[in-house]
Amino acid sequence: MTRIKLSIEGMHCQSCEILISGALKEQNGISYVKVNHKNGTAEVEFDSSKIKKEEIIETINKEGYKVRR
Repeated sequence: MTRIKLSIEGMHCQSCEILISGALKEQNGISYVKVNHKNGTAEVEFDSSKIKKEEIIETINKEGYKVRR
């Protein structure tokens, strides 16, 4: 398993956390998600043989947020 911490722009409330968490949990290969709107981060644990970091970032961006690289 691989664990990453991402910085996300555009989160303002708990609803943002729920939206991002839900979108990520739907992806095959993701086993853990913790999103925090107060500090603008997401921690994600995933199986890199099933999903790539770029796909995780793309999922978040599709929800209307921006992952800082």
